[in-house]
Amino acid sequence: MPRENKAVSVSDLHQETAAVMRRVRGSKRPLVITERGRAAAVLVSVETYERQERERALLHELARGDREITAGRGFSLARVLADADKVLSRSRR
Repeated sequence: MPRENKAVSVSDLHQETAAVMRRVRGSKRPLVITERGRAAAVLVSVETYERQERERALLHELARGDREITAGRGFSLARVLADADKVLSRSRR
């Protein structure tokens, strides 16, 4: 199967919205929307967006924990595991 384009012009998006949407949902890969030949936006499926947001939230918490450890502050292992369980349970919804 040929590799799909990674970009589509805004005019093509306007003319072929349904087909572009199917392509984005099917590939689960971001699609760059161009305007006048330049990247203007990125279109991703809701599934991909939600996964990326969960990953971003987890990385944010890990970075915060790293800063707290460096500063000599922190939480007990039980609290950390409880917070991790909350994040994971939200991602399963």
